[in-house]
Amino acid sequence: MWRVLRSSVTLAPVPPVGEVLRRYPDAGEPLACEPLTKGLLNHGYRVSTTSGSYFLKHHLDKHHLDDASGDHATIVRQHRATQQLHSLGVPVAPPLADTQGHTVTVIDGQRYALHRWVDGLHRDGTQLTTAQSRRLGALLGAVHMGLEQVMEADSSPPVRRGQSTSPDPADTFTLIDELLTAARGMGPRDAFDELAVHRLVERRALLERHAHRRPPTPGGAARGWVHGDFHPLNLLYRGADPVAIVDWDRLDVQPRAEEAVRAAAIFFVRPDGKLALEKVRAYARAYRRSAGAGAAEMAAAVHRVWWERLNDFWILSWRYRFQDRRADPQFPAVSALAVWWTREYEAVGEAFTA
Repeated sequence: MWRVLRSSVTLAPVPPVGEVLRRYPDAGEPLACEPLTKGLLNHGYRVSTTSGSYFLKHHLDKHHLDDASGDHATIVRQHRATQQLHSLGVPVAPPLADTQGHTVTVIDGQRYALHRWVDGLHRDGTQLTTAQSRRLGALLGAVHMGLEQVMEADSSPPVRRGQSTSPDPADTFTLIDELLTAARGMGPRDAFDELAVHRLVERRALLERHAHRRPPTPGGAARGWVHGDFHPLNLLYRGADPVAIVDWDRLDVQPRAEEAVRAAAIFFVRPDGKLALEKVRAYARAYRRSAGAGAAEMAAAVHRVWWERLNDFWILSWRYRFQDRRADPQFPAVSALAVWWTREYEAVGEAFTA
């Protein structure tokens, strides 16, 4: 008799573990299934069986996003990419193939994938030394170069999420007004709502002051296949070493240097919203060497990601539009970063390009 271990902080449904495992005879009989609480876009489970531990991923349609990453062909492409990257020595956790050679199991219209369980911990930039920050940059460069190699023969079109043009401040002003109305209308308002109002008013003033700095369309940027969501919750460490890059749901063609900058802004942001620039500098130098990215390319990426952050309110949109508060803990540091980055723009640019 296998058990479902329930967590009080998750509402993840019970997956059809037995039916999935029947497609993988070597995986053994199920003993327990524990929902995992980390991660925002999919449901994940640790499945214990008579032959070991596995990670079962339920690929969901993304209800908050204009996102095609849950369709069958896209998932298969993600799986194929990780299998090939694994053969190149990139630390990933590719899915297992069932008795028919398939890596996606479809049950009642829902899509599942089974992976071997990887023991490891998530580590943010505060837990990384300068040398480990350097290794992180080199790893992301290796991912980009590896994807260029393994995706060369892929003829299916990329997902092309979002817009290729930079955010229009006129649209952002409209969004700010909408979110301000929602935050001010909360009753009773809590400390988060008060901070949201403060940051929205502050950001509108910043955008009015810097609207003329909107970057052009990145026509000359080096585009290529990227992980698409490279951050601490998608990288597992064992000791000092990265052992698995996970969650390839947002594999796509984008300006590669922008992914490097976005990742650094997540890994190396401190709770007060400042970036640990000495670690950013080590990370960026290693990335540039590994990926062959020049200083001008990095500078342009820094400018575009800064502008993106200045116009981005995804956490408040989740809270006030969708009543989804899972990302709320990230808001204080993320919202402070946009303000600090604007003030320290030259120092941030130097850290990525020197």
